[in-house]
Amino acid sequence: MTRSYDIITFDCYGTLIDWNAGIMRAFQTAARADGVELTGEAILSAYHGVEHLVQSREYARYREVLGQAALLCAERLGWALAPNRAEFLAESLPQWQPFPDTNRVLEKLKQAGYELGVLSNIDDELFAGTQEQFTVEFDLLVTAEQVQAYKPKHDHFEKARECIGDRRWVHAARSYFHDVVPATALGVPVVWVNREHSRPTGSAVPDAEVETLEGLVAWLGHSGA
Repeated sequence: MTRSYDIITFDCYGTLIDWNAGIMRAFQTAARADGVELTGEAILSAYHGVEHLVQSREYARYREVLGQAALLCAERLGWALAPNRAEFLAESLPQWQPFPDTNRVLEKLKQAGYELGVLSNIDDELFAGTQEQFTVEFDLLVTAEQVQAYKPKHDHFEKARECIGDRRWVHAARSYFHDVVPATALGVPVVWVNREHSRPTGSAVPDAEVETLEGLVAWLGHSGA
């Protein structure tokens, strides 16, 4: 069965871009300059513990959010990061790499006639750097900078709905908290790209759950990527 949609939107970091690998590499590189060795597991545990806290404050540009999160994370890790060096995370972001299946699947979906979009908790300027990692151009981009809010608030989805209109739309994302919950609350079809085999943290039920973007292609009813 082929499921009929006109546009597919994606969360970017964690869904298309390997967010965890980017964070770990950036922290380890910056910490080594201070003679500090950090494990990937410790970095991710600390970072995910502070990110929601920073984003829940009054809106600030994502470059500032990353800086604040880097300082809080470093403190939790026992690394005395100087405030004037906290931009290392934002500066590294344009080099964060796509997952191995990302560009292949995006190209396949484009060839199949879908419009593609991104709904991301990012600044326009930072996303412009990430765009260089993709082999397709996106037809729609909604950023936190544009809507002055961060998912899981509904602003990204409401803005996207205004732009998409009556076209048939499905959203695909890794984050249950940031994307599955608000999408289902607004009646937007959503596919949970559960790369890390996470457990739901609420009662929202996605329209489908897949492990990779190739699984999304199969769910849409196309041949494997």
